Amino acid sequence: MTHFFTSHGLPLLFAVVLLESFGIPLPGETALIAFGVLASQGHYSIGWVIVVAAAGAIVGDNLGYWLIGRLGGRRLFERWEPLRRYADRFLPAAERLMAKHGGKTVFFGRFITVLRYTAAWVAGIGRMPWWRFLFWNAAGGICWATAVGLVAYYAGHAAADAIQRYGIYAAAGIVLALLIGFFVTHRGKKWLENRL
Repeated sequence: MTHFFTSHGLPLLFAVVLLESFGIPLPGETALIAFGVLASQGHYSIGWVIVVAAAGAIVGDNLGYWLIGRLGGRRLFERWEPLRRYADRFLPAAERLMAKHGGKTVFFGRFITVLRYTAAWVAGIGRMPWWRFLFWNAAGGICWATAVGLVAYYAGHAAADAIQRYGIYAAAGIVLALLIGFFVTHRGKKWLENRL
């Protein structure tokens, strides 16, 4: 699996993050984490991993802003019944949130799974000025790529060192910590979704 990622390189990271940011449900953040770990093993420069992920996030969000939000708008959501029900239920509240806290929503939305791509759509539908959207989107994309990339990079170093020093016990501890982290994150996401 590592060979697949190292042979397809950073364009794969760019494409996955871009498509996720546009709105296609792909594991963009997981890809960034994987490439951060690969960088910790010497396959890539962590600087380039961060730059490529940030660029993919910014370009993908801008495509979502323009193609889905501005050009498609509410008309796009009203074409299909399941989307119409979704739009009727969530868009008015999302538009109010965007009108009141647009910049913060775009910035912090980069760190929340569902908002990672829907914030750009709602900003476009709500006619948030593009220059304002671009500023907050770029700031969020750069901070997200830097934070997640560096955490993965240094965690990858730490995990490799621990496994080398402590062998199978370290590997088992890392797997256990990842499972607990996944469980807590998954339950927290469900809790947040129920609150919204």
